[in-house]
Amino acid sequence: MHPAVQARLDRTLGHAAQRRRAPAVRGFGSFLWERRWFFIALAVGAALMTLPPPEGLDQRGLILLSMSVVAIILFVTEPVPLPTVALMIILGQVVLLGIDSTSVAKSLMSDSVLFIMGSLMLAVAVVKQKLDKRIAYQIVRMTGTRTSSVCIGISLVSGILASFIGEHTVAAMMLPVAITLITLTSTDAKKVRGLAAVLLFSICYGCSVAGIGTPSGGARNAIMIGYWKEFFYDPTSPETAKYLVDYATWMLYCYPVFLVQLPFVTVILLYTFKPEYRNISRAVVKLRGQIRSEGPMKAADWISILSFVVVLCGWLNFSDTLGLGTVAIFGAVVFLVIGLVRWEDVNSGVNWGVVLLYAAAISLGVQMKDSGAALWVANSFLDLLSPLGIDNGVPLWTAISVLTTGVTNTMSNGAAVAVIGPITLKMAVAAGESPLLIGFITAISSAFAYLTVIGTPACTIVYASGYLKTTDFLVVGYRMVAVSTALLILSAALYWPLVGL
Repeated sequence: MHPAVQARLDRTLGHAAQRRRAPAVRGFGSFLWERRWFFIALAVGAALMTLPPPEGLDQRGLILLSMSVVAIILFVTEPVPLPTVALMIILGQVVLLGIDSTSVAKSLMSDSVLFIMGSLMLAVAVVKQKLDKRIAYQIVRMTGTRTSSVCIGISLVSGILASFIGEHTVAAMMLPVAITLITLTSTDAKKVRGLAAVLLFSICYGCSVAGIGTPSGGARNAIMIGYWKEFFYDPTSPETAKYLVDYATWMLYCYPVFLVQLPFVTVILLYTFKPEYRNISRAVVKLRGQIRSEGPMKAADWISILSFVVVLCGWLNFSDTLGLGTVAIFGAVVFLVIGLVRWEDVNSGVNWGVVLLYAAAISLGVQMKDSGAALWVANSFLDLLSPLGIDNGVPLWTAISVLTTGVTNTMSNGAAVAVIGPITLKMAVAAGESPLLIGFITAISSAFAYLTVIGTPACTIVYASGYLKTTDFLVVGYRMVAVSTALLILSAALYWPLVGL
């Protein structure tokens, strides 16, 4: 990562750590104030559990709904580290629901969780190769030096990479690319304000719209695939085999949606921000000199690229038999055995708390389904929509997309799908809609976290560069939400029926 970016990120993390110092340092009053949302969430959950269960919901379902409300409040306000919420979900299932701890432990580990863990490990290995300058140079060689063309190239490359290895990884890889082009154009940030905005947003929006393209594009996709299998697949019924969505099938439905959105990214960015330089040829000349001084690509670089291609082929050809998670773990093992990455790097580079968070959220989602709580919420939501005439068809699709977009802008997209996925899938059944179609709409809409810095890891990473303001995300984000939602609904109505959905 660029030194200036790393320094800003370190300062940001340092301030966060300082705000969360131990109570003994800040005093008991400060501790209570910093954790106020934690206690508010617990109070809300306790109050909900004391209410009599509404019609159609038993006490177990009420407890699960209360746990979900507490989890959502903690996801949004984050008074404690998010992995703490995962641990609370585990404790709640054992203590409040009386589920055997061994059963809870088994529910935490699924192919989806293995896939998320393996993908994060692969991400560390890819970033370790430090190919950012070469990627930047290849982009400008492909697109030319016009700013608009470079934006298209950055969003395209970011998108293609993010669709396979995850947006947070690609954003971390591509941020130095944009910073290199910006700083080589001018070292005065005020003179490249517009240029920096279009280049940096090309990264995060390219990553966001592309993350929908494949199961490996984001944890939300793996979570939805896991829900389909858990909720609807029956080994004794051949008709339910369609709910075993493999890598290629997901790409068939979702990759074209990503490609259709991509040109609109550049159009919206150039309309919203006015770059000071229409051509960045001077930066390219400097970049070419730096590349030549570093010499040709090394053998380790080529081996790393080849190894990842092998993993990708495994996802495409064996995910239906071995599982996405098994292939991802296999890829991580290959990188470790060959020596392209050390375990110390993987151990420090993978956010294991994220793995735990998704595992606990999926486990809670399964309990929501089994208890009937998800179905009750789905029916209640449909009852609210029915008087408005939007309880089925395109109006319902749009309502679900808007609901998911609102949730995903307040928490991570993976957490958003984990929480509301069971609800929207049960809503599909109650409304007579295809669970596959509604599931795709839910997963794709969770990528529309364009409005806030915390919406996606990609947004957070580019914001750390120091060139963007929080208001920039709102100014351009609402345009992206409107266009992305419209394109999604059009794809669901016109394209998906042509390919069998």
